[in-house]
Amino acid sequence: MKRRTFLQGGAVAGATTLVAAPAIAQGAPEIKWRLTSSFPKSLDTIYGTAQTFAKYVADATDNKFQIQTFAAGELVPGLQALDAVSAASVEMAQTPLYFYIGKEPALAYATGAPFGMNHRHQESWWYFGGGADLANEALKPFKAHAILCGNSGTQMGGWFRKEIKTVDDLKGLKFRIAGMGGHVLARLGIVPQQLAGGDVYSALEKGSIDAAEFVGPYDDEKLGFQKVAKYYYFPGWWEGGAMLHMIVNDEKWASLPKHYQAIVNQAASAAGAWMLEKYDSVNPAALKRLIANGAELKAFPQPVLEACYNATQEHLNELAAKSDLFKRTKESHDAYMKELLFYTQIAENFYDNYLLSKMRNKT
Repeated sequence: MKRRTFLQGGAVAGATTLVAAPAIAQGAPEIKWRLTSSFPKSLDTIYGTAQTFAKYVADATDNKFQIQTFAAGELVPGLQALDAVSAASVEMAQTPLYFYIGKEPALAYATGAPFGMNHRHQESWWYFGGGADLANEALKPFKAHAILCGNSGTQMGGWFRKEIKTVDDLKGLKFRIAGMGGHVLARLGIVPQQLAGGDVYSALEKGSIDAAEFVGPYDDEKLGFQKVAKYYYFPGWWEGGAMLHMIVNDEKWASLPKHYQAIVNQAASAAGAWMLEKYDSVNPAALKRLIANGAELKAFPQPVLEACYNATQEHLNELAAKSDLFKRTKESHDAYMKELLFYTQIAENFYDNYLLSKMRNKT
């Protein structure tokens, strides 16, 4: 049966009987929803995750539950996706929650805080460390809740027209950056600009901004940033493991049959895994192409990273002093990260570094 197709993979394989049996017992009403994304169609991995999610839901319900996806700007601007869900203009949205820290600063952690966790740690915190509960507490005033559906992995540090050699080189720089990272960099003299993905290239080309970050090599290449900026920096310390979510209107969610809710949750999990695995498959080759075509790959200098780290701690501590929700979210996040880093340094980090040393010796 089609509805079992997406359930055959990895993390959701065990859910087949949990979803299929109630579906048979309760029947399958025909329902149509609209999903607005914060991303353009050209980004076939991020926007493709929304399409993949919708396909999984349709397959699992024999096309009885159809979710039509719309790219940023087709229904609402990319940065207004949460507003559209809150107002029930659409039933759900695909968007990073750190776009909305102006409404609630604690939402930064739902995507990823500066110098925060990597993708594995971030998602573990979401499911097992209280991250989901804290994020949905933050979303409650907006009559919506978040379902995890994807992760970019650690991102790149962006494209710059000039080299960044010292902290002073940041001063006055107009930098497209989303989330809390922009607030931190403002402390060091940068002028942060929050633009939706589809608007970044033209702003960089026209000189309205001096630098831009987005995700990583594959998406950056598709957006053409290498044509208008030369220096490609890493790491994207403001997004160590950026989570992406499906934001659902609470009233619309409550109207769904329970087995449809289960299908949505499992489809989001499966599509989210697809997103990260797709990025892992396409980013290495894209980075090689960018370098071959003239991009200069550079690490942020250590003094710059140190200044950014210190500014981050100051900024986050100030926010925690003003908001109980932010304080609780930060404490939960930081404690979980500390525990996981303790283990990771013994397991993955040592193993990966050993393999890297062997690979370097072979070249």
